[in-house]
Amino acid sequence: MVQKLNFPTYSFRFKNNENKVSIFDGIRKKFVVLQPEEWVRQHCVQYLIHEKKYPNSLINVEKELTVNDLKKRYDIVIFNTDGSIHLIVECKAPKVAINQTTFDQIARYNLVLNASYLMVTNGLNHYYCQMDFENERYNFLKDIPEYSK
Repeated sequence: MVQKLNFPTYSFRFKNNENKVSIFDGIRKKFVVLQPEEWVRQHCVQYLIHEKKYPNSLINVEKELTVNDLKKRYDIVIFNTDGSIHLIVECKAPKVAINQTTFDQIARYNLVLNASYLMVTNGLNHYYCQMDFENERYNFLKDIPEYSK
């Protein structure tokens, strides 16, 4: 049984294939193997769509980026309509503690992506911050803002 997360309850599509359970990713439009981190990612995407009202068309999942000549993958990115990046989300499995290393990872990604907001979650604990580019730091928030055009 999958772990209960600290998100509202959403309905998901599952399929079982060769003893592997997959979950349907509506953004990528395909079934992906259900790992603990994927369970968190799918909840987070639903949260951004249903609670924060971000349109699916601005959400991107699991794409590659290059940081210091290394290929990395981000979990979730929300774009602004002008193509700049509004929010980066880093998802971890529920058993992974969120610590300074996790924030350093997303901050490194953001050197390339220049998002206004960052979110880090393991499904149980969610952390949100807003970038302060002028002072090269981030300020923690209680929540991320809802989508506004």
